[in-house]
Amino acid sequence: MGFADDAKETAEAVGDKIQDTWEDTTDRIGDKVDEMKADANVKKAEAEKDSVEKRNEIKEDLRNS
Repeated sequence: MGFADDAKETAEAVGDKIQDTWEDTTDRIGDKVDEMKADANVKKAEAEKDSVEKRNEIKEDLRNS
């Protein structure tokens, strides 16, 4: 092989590595976004649960008064 062929193969290998790195990075970002959305949904559900429990507690106190 000549110098040009070696350079072409090296450039292709570097290009493949850059593409793989880019895909890994975008996957990681997507995973983190999904994780943050799930955390937000959990916090929202916990807040709703606390609200319902407090409302039920107040209703029960009113019934016992």
